[in-house]
Amino acid sequence: MSARKGKDEGLADRRELVRELRRAGMAEVDAGTRRRAEYSTDASNYRVVPAVVAFPRDTGEVAAAVAVARSAGVPITCRGGGTSTAGNSVGTGIVLDFSRHLDRVLSVDAEARTATVQPGAILDAISAAAAPYGLRYGPDPSTHGRATIGGSLGNNACGARALRYGRAADNVVSLDVLTADGERLDARRLGRAGLRAAGAKGRALEEIVAANLAVIRTEFGRFGRQVSGYSLEHLLPENGADLAKFLVGTEGTLGVVLGAVVRLVEPPAAVALAVLGYPDMPAAADAVPALLPHRPVAIEGMDARLVAVVRSRRGGGAVPDLPRGEGWLFVETAGGTEAEARANAAKVIADAGCLDSAVVTGRPARALWAIREDGAGLGGRSPAGRPAWPGWEDAAVPPDRLGGYLREFGRLMREHGVDGLVFGHLGEGCVHARIDFPLATARHRYREFAVEAARLVGRYGGSMSGEHGDGRARGELLPYMYSAPAIEMFRQAKHAFDPDDLLNPGVIVDPAPLDANLRLPSVRPLADGLGFAYPHDGGDLANAVHRCVGVGKCRSDNTDGGVMCPSYLATRDEKDSTRGRARVLQEVANGSLIKNFRSAELAQALDLCLSCKGCSSDCPAGVDMATYKAEALYRRYRHRIRPAAHYALGWLPRWARLASIAPRPANAVLNRPWPAALAKRLGGIDARRDLPGLAARTFRKWFAGRPAATGKPVLLWVDTFTDYFSPEVGQAAVRVLEDAGYAVRLTGKPVCCGLTWISTGQLDGARARLRRSLDALEPALAQGIPIVGLEPSCTAVLRKDAAELLPDDPRAIRAQAATRTLAELLTASATWTPPALNSVRGIAQTHCHQHAVLGWTADAELLANAGASVRSLGGCCGLAGNFGVERGHYDVSVAVAETALLPAVREADADAVVLADGFSCRTQLDQLAGVRGTHLAELLARHLPVRSR
Repeated sequence: MSARKGKDEGLADRRELVRELRRAGMAEVDAGTRRRAEYSTDASNYRVVPAVVAFPRDTGEVAAAVAVARSAGVPITCRGGGTSTAGNSVGTGIVLDFSRHLDRVLSVDAEARTATVQPGAILDAISAAAAPYGLRYGPDPSTHGRATIGGSLGNNACGARALRYGRAADNVVSLDVLTADGERLDARRLGRAGLRAAGAKGRALEEIVAANLAVIRTEFGRFGRQVSGYSLEHLLPENGADLAKFLVGTEGTLGVVLGAVVRLVEPPAAVALAVLGYPDMPAAADAVPALLPHRPVAIEGMDARLVAVVRSRRGGGAVPDLPRGEGWLFVETAGGTEAEARANAAKVIADAGCLDSAVVTGRPARALWAIREDGAGLGGRSPAGRPAWPGWEDAAVPPDRLGGYLREFGRLMREHGVDGLVFGHLGEGCVHARIDFPLATARHRYREFAVEAARLVGRYGGSMSGEHGDGRARGELLPYMYSAPAIEMFRQAKHAFDPDDLLNPGVIVDPAPLDANLRLPSVRPLADGLGFAYPHDGGDLANAVHRCVGVGKCRSDNTDGGVMCPSYLATRDEKDSTRGRARVLQEVANGSLIKNFRSAELAQALDLCLSCKGCSSDCPAGVDMATYKAEALYRRYRHRIRPAAHYALGWLPRWARLASIAPRPANAVLNRPWPAALAKRLGGIDARRDLPGLAARTFRKWFAGRPAATGKPVLLWVDTFTDYFSPEVGQAAVRVLEDAGYAVRLTGKPVCCGLTWISTGQLDGARARLRRSLDALEPALAQGIPIVGLEPSCTAVLRKDAAELLPDDPRAIRAQAATRTLAELLTASATWTPPALNSVRGIAQTHCHQHAVLGWTADAELLANAGASVRSLGGCCGLAGNFGVERGHYDVSVAVAETALLPAVREADADAVVLADGFSCRTQLDQLAGVRGTHLAELLARHLPVRSR
């Protein structure tokens, strides 16, 4: 491998490459099929399978990898959070993931207002390290919770608040850069003489600039969001010949960033958000120039259709009331106090010329920003319901020309028969749009649109990219905004730094065709009617798994109270992220790298998925990995022998019902060491897990001995866990419901939602149980009687999965509409007053399925109205039904619990209540913390007046 054999991974022997990398000192190198699938794409439309993925632990290992790449003639691509929408972080050779180990903030200099960071440091981590000094890192792209500083410097990322803080290039002091030939550069502001003295590369750049001063001064740096190509304006003498600023935005094509010193900024003491309504987005854009003199922190634009997506997916309560209009500007103003910030917002409104306006702060403002930050994922479906893609999502034009550009851009989309949701950084003329290009059926239409759109941007004096970089999506289009001499300067700079084209080839210089290596054209349908219905994806699992466009929110810490993705938070491995699993499933759909559902690679990818369903609500693209996993297991094991845990835990309701015939002998046997150990071994259960004990009397037996009550009828859904393991929860619920004036009824026969069959992929068995349960529910459904569930996971099945497993059974839809949580029913009961809970203080572990499907809003409202002070935790408990019980999952289960639940329990007061409606959550609390979790029904029943108990 001493001579270069080409850029195609097939020409390099991966095993030899792995051996050379390990001989050079790299410890973590992976050329496995699953790993290559996970890194074959980023947040773009492109699929480029690498030969090897490596995780450098220090700068020495990075240098070793570059040396091996140079010797072997193999390309090298650097990767951080993998959130590039232009294909900047995929490549055929060695992919270096800096986010696993080189992720530290090394120091903060509060006096100089700088931070020294490694390339894999997350932007939010830099701000968190600076926060004790009253500082933060300025640029805040919407992916700030998972994007790394290396990637942000590579793309010259900006974010919403670049109006105040500038681009990444404006916030860099120096870069530690390794070039393809192994030279280490201390890149900083050098001045013309310093640049000339900085070795052969510096001299080459100085000569390029000296020979092209007029071209650089007229074509480069024309407005703030011009980041396409190489930013040669930073090398001008009048700009201090700043090598660091020049290298920002070069997308890893000129060097590898080993470290950086970045500027920190002081955030305002208070902010307010002026929300301005306009007839449409172009009208909103017309208003921008008049607002810029107010020097706001940010001016963001959002289309009404994007808001409609949020309301349809997450409910009306997810969106605060907005002023009248179909397009909005979010204008963030600053002040020394909230009153001053609000006053500045009022001044903005006076010059806004809007239809309507509002000023918000606090939680409503954060909710609106969250919608804006999720725009890339939320825009993953066009208004027509078709998949929408990046590729032309990042153009920018001077702000004073933005309104006209948006009108012509809208006409261009109509002429090409495509549509998409428009949003972005309108204060700087940067427009984001996800467009429903027919990539799978008519790839040529993507090219035709992109070329016409590039011509349009060129006419408006704009930039192909406003912050995402050119990558594979826009490099080919640079001649529409730059002259031939400018393009030649890019080639000369690339040759000076990387003459053998080893660093991220195909990007910016000698770009690959924009329609090469697209991910979707090779997809095969997976719509055979065997699994779930996928009503929003044309009934096709292949379409569903391609909902993942790679925005990577599943790699963020859940500081916003979310759940996704618990296993990634525990392992920090891409394979355990929702995105990583989706990538492997996408490879199954195209059938080239991973052939089918029985592959070992797919089993590995899905193994640590907790089926928590957190992604179904937290992922802005609406990925539902729990459902995909269930169907994948179904397809893998259909008509085949299954793992023991599928029979032991997947059939739990069946075993519990049998054991309940003689619960005391069953408990006595399973509480003895050797029978319990044998049962765990045979059942695929981890030896460290205690087996839950059966109740001495089931809930149904207790209920059968009670006198009938009078009142409004309500049907209590008696799930397996309440009936056989926690009858006290059901008993408490009956007391509360009767106090609220309800007459509780049960189905004539025991019912089962089939949850344990679903989570183990036994979908035929789940459907059979659901049909029998719908038979039992039919009388109540016919009478319009509400159904109340106590176990969140079972209740969620009735509210979501049942209709997707039985799409042709109208009773499933009726049951979906009739099913309530206890809190939902009680908060809707106008005549009932909850008991006084003024003395109650504590935390609530919201069950993942409740978070994802049912919501905790009604619970929070009920508790607040009753006077309780209860804080809801984010994250998963880690047990997640059968997951944490299965052999091989215990350590991860505990690690998941340590991300939020267990630390919160340890910090809580001794008399704090720990609310946990889920049986799994209560079991995890008991076994790991020695704490008894309390169901909402028990808390309410405990505080009822004596007459009602």
